[in-house]
Amino acid sequence: MTVMRHLKATGLAALATGAMLAVAACTPSVPGAAPSASAPSPGSGTSTMTASASPTASPGTSATVGKIVEGFPEKLLPLIPGATVISSSFDKAATPATAALVASIPSPAAAVVDFYSQHLQAQGFKAVPGDAVGAVTSKDFVRNDTETVNVAVVEAAGVATFTIGANVAAESAK
Repeated sequence: MTVMRHLKATGLAALATGAMLAVAACTPSVPGAAPSASAPSPGSGTSTMTASASPTASPGTSATVGKIVEGFPEKLLPLIPGATVISSSFDKAATPATAALVASIPSPAAAVVDFYSQHLQAQGFKAVPGDAVGAVTSKDFVRNDTETVNVAVVEAAGVATFTIGANVAAESAK
């Protein structure tokens, strides 16, 4: 397997992990139980749901819908200004630690990729050649041959919805 294929596969794995953790945030941890949801405050028009990790997730996993989960490595993966969080998850007990963020912003996909490219490269990540997987804008980054980040963006009607999946050393996820 070539290095590029391996890195693309790793990036897709990070994307899939993020999606699975986001779905786990909506899955009750006890059969028949519903996730807790806070009622929207008057005029806010938004609600936040928080759920326990699924029974198969590690004990250090946390996920939430509508906000950044507690403990999320925001220095490593900051929310692009103007974006709205759809879901986030973080597993600090895994080796490597995993973090995922799903959000949307009324911007072009290229603006999202540019923001995270600059931010990650400033932290020592190197961009991997390639900018898409099929019709999806997707950019992979690697650091120290062991840490990976994938940024995948779908744009529709002027809104970019993006997923960021990261597999990094525990000390990097702070």
